[in-house]
Amino acid sequence: MVSSLELIILLLACSVGLVAILRNFKMPPMIAYFVVGLILGPSVAGVIVDSAANHHLVEFGIVFLMFTIGLEFSLPTLNSMRQILFGIGLSQVAITLLFTVIIGSIFGLSLSEGFIIGSAITMSSTAIVSKILMERLDLNTRHGKLSVGILLFQDLAVILVLVLIPSLSNPDANFFNAFSLVIVKTAVLFSIIFKVGKPVMNYWFGIIARQKSSELFVLNVLLVTLSFSYLTHLSGLSYALGAFLAGMLISETHFRFQVESDIAPFRDILLGLFFITVGMMLNLAILIQYLFPIIGLLIFLIVFKSVLITFLIKIFKYELGVGIRAGVILAHAGEFSFVILALAKQQDMLNDILLQIILSVSILSMLLAPFIIQINGKIARFLSKSYIKNDQKNIDNLEQIAEKFNDHVILCGFGRSGQYIARFLKEENIKYIAIDIDSNRVSDATIAGENVVYGDSSRYDVLKAAGIERAKGLMVTYSDDRASQKLLTAVREHNKNIPIIARTLDETSIDKIRMAGADEVVPEVLEGSLMLASHALVMFDVPLWRVIKKIREFRESKYKIFKGYFKGSTDFSEDLTSQQQLYSVEISKNSHIKGLMLKDIPFEVYGVQVHHLRRPNMLEDIQPRDDITLDRGDVIVLLGYVEEIKLFEVFAQNGH
Repeated sequence: MVSSLELIILLLACSVGLVAILRNFKMPPMIAYFVVGLILGPSVAGVIVDSAANHHLVEFGIVFLMFTIGLEFSLPTLNSMRQILFGIGLSQVAITLLFTVIIGSIFGLSLSEGFIIGSAITMSSTAIVSKILMERLDLNTRHGKLSVGILLFQDLAVILVLVLIPSLSNPDANFFNAFSLVIVKTAVLFSIIFKVGKPVMNYWFGIIARQKSSELFVLNVLLVTLSFSYLTHLSGLSYALGAFLAGMLISETHFRFQVESDIAPFRDILLGLFFITVGMMLNLAILIQYLFPIIGLLIFLIVFKSVLITFLIKIFKYELGVGIRAGVILAHAGEFSFVILALAKQQDMLNDILLQIILSVSILSMLLAPFIIQINGKIARFLSKSYIKNDQKNIDNLEQIAEKFNDHVILCGFGRSGQYIARFLKEENIKYIAIDIDSNRVSDATIAGENVVYGDSSRYDVLKAAGIERAKGLMVTYSDDRASQKLLTAVREHNKNIPIIARTLDETSIDKIRMAGADEVVPEVLEGSLMLASHALVMFDVPLWRVIKKIREFRESKYKIFKGYFKGSTDFSEDLTSQQQLYSVEISKNSHIKGLMLKDIPFEVYGVQVHHLRRPNMLEDIQPRDDITLDRGDVIVLLGYVEEIKLFEVFAQNGH
């Protein structure tokens, strides 16, 4: 017999090891928990037995999962996506449920059994889809937004399903009466809570927050969550609905992000335990016995959901290729499928063989999901020739626009940072083309007269169409460092020389982004801190010249482009000789270095660097190259210390 402590150690060791392994394959942690539950559960090793305590863990896991979902919902978000949510999302869930109930009745299943199976297979995995879309920079694409919108409605629909399951567990219950009663109760509960709940919640959390105790704050979150769950249970509804309402109510207060941060450790541990109990539910003997029917149902599930979602998206007047991509992305089951099946098992609503078959199909579909999602674009281009034409059409349109541009700047991303940069470029009469993957933003900005085009700037063929070979520079405004590195790597494979400036959130990724190919990296947090510091110093009566000097010195230490400056009469520094400066040396008719290549001039002997060159009648700075030969009228801009520059200036003129 394994003791409690030994069991906990075994669970932790298996979970840590498997999660670490699956992360290397970019698989979600929940799969690791399934495997742990399967291996240690009754059907394999038998270390963990099916008990009442495990059922309580399942309930707590569901409660905190629903609380987290509630936190992520906001009424403005729902309103902005209402067409996708209540058009495509509602249609997908309703048709899947109706189809499953009808097919189930043909094969002799009851209405409640058909409803449970339909509810389970209609769900898709928010965790898997959002993670992969984020990694692939697809969240703001049309297929990405459609996928997320449908997922949001599925998350909403699961609330109703979880509320209905206990009502349907009574074999004498009338489905339509139960459904109507639940809808009325839920509507009344929502109206009461949201009418009086928000001010009360703000007031109560304000009292707790003023105590300045993180322990008390966490205890209060747990109290509110479980209290709401208990109240909805008393009213004849599910624990999950109460947790969802608590999360949704807190999301409308200004304590939302603190709550989300504090509750995360509890949520992740309980969800891990929940998915372990799901793995325990799987019976390998039944899986092997019914392997071929399970594989057949798996293929049917993937094809059915893909075709249905594609068809619905096409009906709502989206492009066929976009529909295919969204359909492929959502063609699997999700974590809520297991929540529904676990609750159905507790209520004895499915016989064991049927439960095992649906559970096996759901798990296998999720194991396949990351691999299928990765090739959604290839599948769409293979099945829809019009999608290929439209993709090429976007590139052709971009080429037509870029034909008019030469010596321009390419902005990758036209979010807030990209738009601010565009304003500065416009004021200085510097031509630019911005590329963004958000079609709505591109449409609005184009109408407003901005040079913005739709496209994925991580693809070099898109950048080539934007005239990267004729551009004077590239600016990457992504906030996602991995996306920036992906883009920079693609650019540097084809274009080694174009100057690139990239944005990052903080200093932690500067070296990685530079190694990927950026000439300069600007961290937002650092620049924001410099602005705060400069305002504070001026406010605290530090002389302005000293503030400017400190900011300049700091930037010189962090940015290659800011190193050195041209000394002027307004520089009141006590020790200018200790700082690197920029200094211009003009090549005269009698200069010793006139006619020499840069590689033949001993700059390093004198401890100076060539910052850039200027030539008569050329407006642009010239980046130093070894093969450049100096001529009369050329100007070398040097970076170095005062004494070193003076010595080099003598050498440049006289040769000694």
